Amino acid sequence: MNRSASIDCSGNAGLALAEQFRVIAEIGGDIAFSIDCVSGQLRYVSPSIEQLVGYTPDEVAAGIGPGANGPLAALCAGLPERMRRLRAGDRSRLRLVREAEFHGAHGYPVPVEIISSVLCDDEGRPQALVGLVRDLSPRRLREAEQKRFASMLNHEFRTPLSTIDGAIQRLEATSPHADDATRARYRKIALATDRLIAMLDDYLSPERMAGIGSERQPTSLAPHTLLEEGAEQLRAAGRSASIKARELPETLRCEPEGMRLALKVLVDNAIAYSPPTSPVVLQGRLAASGIELAVRDHGPGVPQDEQTLVFNKFYRGRNADGMPGSGLGLYMARSIVEVHGGVLSLVTPPGGGAEFRIWLPVAGAARHLARQGASPDNPAPARTKAAATTLPPSGTP
Repeated sequence: MNRSASIDCSGNAGLALAEQFRVIAEIGGDIAFSIDCVSGQLRYVSPSIEQLVGYTPDEVAAGIGPGANGPLAALCAGLPERMRRLRAGDRSRLRLVREAEFHGAHGYPVPVEIISSVLCDDEGRPQALVGLVRDLSPRRLREAEQKRFASMLNHEFRTPLSTIDGAIQRLEATSPHADDATRARYRKIALATDRLIAMLDDYLSPERMAGIGSERQPTSLAPHTLLEEGAEQLRAAGRSASIKARELPETLRCEPEGMRLALKVLVDNAIAYSPPTSPVVLQGRLAASGIELAVRDHGPGVPQDEQTLVFNKFYRGRNADGMPGSGLGLYMARSIVEVHGGVLSLVTPPGGGAEFRIWLPVAGAARHLARQGASPDNPAPARTKAAATTLPPSGTP
């Protein structure tokens, strides 16, 4: 099977010439093949196919042909349609390059590139499908390494940039009386951070490495959408959920998946530490120079002596005895919020239970509140030295 003849330029059969072309085709490690277009049978395949997929050339040939479904059937996939279109005068598929997977004898798929051409006789009738098979495993490995390297760089740069971005947003939001020159410097830092984050998205994101032209990842999220997603999480767990939201901005500048994770941790806590029949309330409101998102449950609450400890790494309170968990959820949620320039806090509301509050800076929130005037729901911020590290006060729910 592995010897074939060709016709040289003079029209004479030239076995030596066929051998030369076979060696040329295979010299770079590619696998050459030839399939008869009339019978659909494999006429030739390079012996090195056994090294690639673990099957001998004869085993490969037995699995290729009309009705056959062997491990290398992808070699002639679509051949009948190509023949039909060619006979109808469509010559656009004379040569094709495509990617496929072979099912190797070793039990795992082998990614390959198949380059094939249809050879016709003098009257234009298809005679043979010939081509090369290239192992894509080394290329896939290089691409995976590139993605891992890009992901590492992306993470190492994005973390400090997110910290700077959150800090400058907080400065802008909590400094309504800063002079114009100071506010201009804040804006310049924010714009420079924006440009650097955009460069990460454009050149080092996993999506960019996966393919040119991917859309830039979102850098904002609607607060009301975030609350709705939290409510859906509660309902999916069979819990009663309600949303109380007022005067929220249309969008919140943040890393969307990070904020979703932070809120999910709080909702998970409400589900775990409150009675199954009790409601959970999700709240959103303007608060001081930003917005506040809160998750209120009606469980036993957190003991007073543990309220300053629940955000510590690996800490688990008395209420968590006998329950699964690692003590990392609230620690992780607080870290995410702080990277955004915000604060995650815990209060005990009137009537008991626990209420976790995420405060995030939003430019313009203070001016909006000033126009509204202070109220029990939207009080003026406390002017203390601790304002940069303590959640601005909020009214009772």
